[in-house]
Order: sequence, then structure tokens, then C-alpha cells
Amino acid sequence: MSAGIDVPELRVHDVTVRFAGLTALDGVSFTVAPGSIHALVGPNGAGKSTTFNVLSGVYRVASGSVRFGDAELTALAPHRIAALGIARTFQNIVLTRGTVADNLMLGRHTLTRAGFLTSALRLPHVRGEQRAHRERVREIADFTGLGARFDTPVSLLSYGERKRVELARALCMEPKLLLLDEPVAGLNTAERAAMARTVASVRDALGLSVLIVEHDMGLVMRMSDEVTVLDFGRRISGGTPQQVQRDPAVIAAYLGGATDAPVGEETR
Repeated sequence: MSAGIDVPELRVHDVTVRFAGLTALDGVSFTVAPGSIHALVGPNGAGKSTTFNVLSGVYRVASGSVRFGDAELTALAPHRIAALGIARTFQNIVLTRGTVADNLMLGRHTLTRAGFLTSALRLPHVRGEQRAHRERVREIADFTGLGARFDTPVSLLSYGERKRVELARALCMEPKLLLLDEPVAGLNTAERAAMARTVASVRDALGLSVLIVEHDMGLVMRMSDEVTVLDFGRRISGGTPQQVQRDPAVIAAYLGGATDAPVGEETR
């Protein structure tokens, strides 16, 4: 895996999203520093998925700004945001039929220069491009622990392996910012630890930024550089994991103020 990509800062400023009078996000602001792992956390219904949908171009904002480097994202279609180097995984696994290789090759679509006609004609330069893409896909599969399953139909994979295919497919887009929506949900303890190591290795190897939504607070606190906490669509806290887990507003949001135990640690 090659490193050294130029990663812009993501700046979310005063973003508000409304649906038929319901305010899903209310003036939310945070910044994801280049090359950092930044967690977006909060109780169910806090606005985390809405934020991801804004960042990926699925939802439009009522007001506010989202800038990725010099680019303003709030008016862009999802495919144009993807072309800027922002890739996303989903809470519910979304894979196509076929093999692991087939799914990963889909992640190269924004990087393919050949058009439909030239691809259909199988011209020599197209075959060369496809071969180069497949070599890169194989490299990413190996890096994410899927090398031995490269030609295996995804229908035969375990749930944990399918989660890895989603991560690998996002990496095949060569992103500068990776949006991970609950990457360890449904995994067992060993799989969770392995996925966390993979995400950290991806960040270290590529230098990209990672914005992660995750309910496993212990994992979030261990792997994140910064944490932003949402509750009822508002940002209630932000900072390092150590700062956030001791914040009374965060403890109240998660535990109803019933204990002084820090978020992410076991209560007794």
C-alpha cells in the first residue's frame, strides 16, 4: 500500500438539516484534521447517520457549510463527492453478487478512464487499464485480509468477512477521507479487535483521514484521535477521548447522569 497522499481538512460548520419541520441536525460544527481518526458518537437518534448522509451528498442542508479542502460539498451530487476522494461504508452491508474481486473492482469505477464503448470493444489500452486496476484491487484485498478469499463468491463469506469486503471496496476508490458507518457492528470480540487494527493500519499506511460512527465506545476511545459527541441533533462535546469521556454532558447523554463513571469504561 503506497502512502503520501495529499489529504485536505474536513470542516463542518453550523450545519442544520430539517425534515418536514423536524430538526435532525441543529448547527453542528466539527473539524476532521488531515490523517486523523475522528469518531462521531452519540445515543440512537443523535444525528450521526444524518451527518454521514450530508457528507456523502445524500441529504441537503437547510443551512451551514461542509468544506473538504477548497471544495464546498453541500451542493454536490454523491458521485462528485466520491470523485473528490470521499468513500463510505454502510451500517447495513451492501454488496453485489459475484466474487470478492467483482465487488472490489466496483470500487474502481470513479478511477476508470475507459468509457462504455471502448470497454465493450476490449481495446488493448483498455485491457491494460483493467489489468492495472485488478492488480491494485488484489493488493488492497491482501492488505485487508481478504487475499485468500479474492475469487470467492461473497455469498459464501462469513458476516465478518463481508464487512471487510465493504471496507476494502471503499479503499479501492483511493479515498482521502474514509467514512466508516459502524464497522464493527455485529462482529465478535476477536473480529472487532482485528477490524480496529485494520482501520489503524490503513490510516498509518495511506495517511488518509477516517471519520467513524460506532457504538462500541471502548473501541472508539482506544483508536480515535478526536471525538465529537451528538445528542438530539446537537453537538454537546468534542475533544480528545480522555476529555470527552469525563465530560458531564456526555455522561448524562449516555447514562442519564446516574453515575460518574466515564463513558467507554465499565460501570459496576
